[in-house]
Amino acid sequence: MSRNLYRNLTILGLLSLFHTAYSAAKHRSYLRLKEQENGTLPLDIILQAVISLIIAMIGIVNTSGEFKEISATKNLERKSWETLRNVPSFYVFNHRGKALSPFYEGGISN
Repeated sequence: MSRNLYRNLTILGLLSLFHTAYSAAKHRSYLRLKEQENGTLPLDIILQAVISLIIAMIGIVNTSGEFKEISATKNLERKSWETLRNVPSFYVFNHRGKALSPFYEGGISN
């Protein structure tokens, strides 16, 4: 099946879910107007919610494309230990070692 078909299924499922929410809100307001206690939703609203949820899930899963492996070891197997330890955000160049080094211009003079 083409990607456009799954995209249209996703849109159809989400619109149907919004319609289900609107129908449920209207049903609750109808019950309040009739001064009845909150009961369960009618069967047609529940079925519409379940069917539209399944349609939206099928569309989203097939539109998203290739999934990655959850296990972190699959991504880390190809990297060497030196590459894993190299974290540029931890580099610190402004430290007290400069003042103690005799070879540094701003350090201790001879």
